[in-house]
Amino acid sequence: MKNIFIYLTAFCLSVVGACGDSKGEKGGAVSDTKVERQRPPVPEKPNKIAYHLNANKIFRDGNDAHLAAAGKIGITPLASRDGIKDASRELVAIDAECYAESFVLDKLTHSTPHLVPEAAALLEEIGYAFQDSLRNKHKTEYRIIVTSVLRTDADIKSLSKRNVNSIPDSPHRYATTIDISYARFSKIDEDAENVSEYDLKAVLTEVLRDFKESERCYVKYEIKQGCFHITARK
Repeated sequence: MKNIFIYLTAFCLSVVGACGDSKGEKGGAVSDTKVERQRPPVPEKPNKIAYHLNANKIFRDGNDAHLAAAGKIGITPLASRDGIKDASRELVAIDAECYAESFVLDKLTHSTPHLVPEAAALLEEIGYAFQDSLRNKHKTEYRIIVTSVLRTDADIKSLSKRNVNSIPDSPHRYATTIDISYARFSKIDEDAENVSEYDLKAVLTEVLRDFKESERCYVKYEIKQGCFHITARK
């Protein structure tokens, strides 16, 4: 049963496209057509939260694995953001309105909200699977928060001045990689009952475990940055 929500979301996206009836064009343009998402029914008895999952043990995919996947489906790294319009592959602008239901973009200071279509679809699926999982546990729904996306060489150079852990050969350069916070989440209905950050992190860990086991992505648990570092594989 653990993959049912992923399957349903993936099926819906495969029929209508990641952001409507057309995929992102080269240069970051994206359709703003609204997607009518089919949601699984809520069980009468809530599913349990998998508190036993240890994110630090499950998500240990190294930079080499992330880079290998990024090199297969990603763009040729860009020197600066001026090159986005001429990227070697089409890019999807994930700050488009049609993505607002599935996740929230943090204030991006050292990255730009562009991904290759495979990574954009993966991100949207993760966001919806997270909400569906909360719903099936009879918990208030939240959105995940994306903290980093595509980084150009100029972005990495700027970031390295304030973050000593920043690496020059980052998979973020290929527009295949996203960082999702596990410490902060965005509540959809402010009047609904709060869910603890501990529970939210546990649910997100379970969701990402399923995507990783389905070979959809590589995941690294970033302790100091407070995020899951995720690279699309296909």
